[in-house]
Amino acid sequence: MQLYNTLSAEERAALIEESGKQRLTLSFYAYAHIEDPKAFRDSLFVTWNKLDVLGRIYVATEGINAQLSLPADNFYAFKDHLDTIPFLKDIRLNVAVEQDDLSFLKLTIKVRNKIVADGLDDATFDVTNKGVHLGAKDFNQMLEDPNTIVVDFRNHYESEVGHFKGAITPDVETFRESLPIIEEQLQDYKEDKNLLMYCTGGIRCEKASAFFRHKGFKNVYQLEGGIIEYTRQVKAENLESKFIGKNFVFDGRLGERITDDIISQCHQCGKPCDNHTNCANEACHLLFIQCDDCKASMQNTCSTECLEVIQLPVEEQKALRRGVNKGNMIFKKGKSDKLSFKKSGELPDVAIATAPKPVRARIRKTLIGKGEHYYPKAGVGQFTIEQGELKAGDKIIISGPTTGEQQLTVESMRINGNEGATATAGDKVTFNLPFRVRLSDKLYRVLQ
Repeated sequence: MQLYNTLSAEERAALIEESGKQRLTLSFYAYAHIEDPKAFRDSLFVTWNKLDVLGRIYVATEGINAQLSLPADNFYAFKDHLDTIPFLKDIRLNVAVEQDDLSFLKLTIKVRNKIVADGLDDATFDVTNKGVHLGAKDFNQMLEDPNTIVVDFRNHYESEVGHFKGAITPDVETFRESLPIIEEQLQDYKEDKNLLMYCTGGIRCEKASAFFRHKGFKNVYQLEGGIIEYTRQVKAENLESKFIGKNFVFDGRLGERITDDIISQCHQCGKPCDNHTNCANEACHLLFIQCDDCKASMQNTCSTECLEVIQLPVEEQKALRRGVNKGNMIFKKGKSDKLSFKKSGELPDVAIATAPKPVRARIRKTLIGKGEHYYPKAGVGQFTIEQGELKAGDKIIISGPTTGEQQLTVESMRINGNEGATATAGDKVTFNLPFRVRLSDKLYRVLQ
């Protein structure tokens, strides 16, 4: 019985690209009593793996929290399976606003103590005494009430790129940090104010609303289905979106656009930008906002120190990381004194730029090889051709988790050290590149 992934992320990405099948990204959660979370986890993995489900799922005695993707062709089979589980029958599935076939590249189902790390002792209050759920229309109306206080229960790196107008946006890195901060900030408004809360998909507010009712807040409301469901209802009912900017998501996309408003800046140069990236230095991996110009000049790194590190041979980079206790000390979410234009806490409601309309044309391509090495002084990338052929003048795409997707034309190249015009399987090819090549990069030839 297979209970683990057999393919690497790169191999999975190549298979998805070659299949040409559209995938759906979706999420759901449910609080329910699960007597044996491990057995439940194993049964989900066996069934979902057969349906080509990929994603990040947490299971605990208190329920399930799932973010995943699957082939659109398997959606109804997946839904049928959910309906066989009593507490998941007819569960609302939050389908992503923007779809990306590569949002997830492996299936991970983990057993946790809780499905959301809230730091609360559930035995001390009634977790079922939740706030009133509001749909998009009612939520908009309550936002207009001067007696309403709206609170964002997400983290600083989420709210920075998008939030509801007028919302309190705590400067926190985790959900558990926000609860006491908001309680202290609003302690004088327990009786006479409407406490309106929201998060990405609704799960954080399920527990937070019950906690605040327990703390004496009389009028507690929460956005049903979070920002994802709100956006769907806004489009379906032709409502005004009170949410501006991007909705941060915890998959390969790192965000989905809700409105054309850009309300944040590149953390390195200050240019209007709301695209998150992870530092290419594997010993850093800092999450931050980076524009295309800084991405090119800094090669996806957050600082000159990290830029210098990624120029080193891979084995030397590994040696520098060896024995280092990473954890939260390294994987901080967007807080660094190197990022001059980082903003958090009180955030603006006014756009500083408008996002360009995306051009979505599906490019036909075929996988022909993989990245081997990059020579920074010469600005040359090396690849191994594994199948098919590459000719001078071909349009190619170099794609990888850190590199992104770069398209260019091979004007000239060297094959096995000599100038040549056509490379075939087994050949080592080199050509000039304005960006770094990594071992995880795949080489595609664009089909005419």
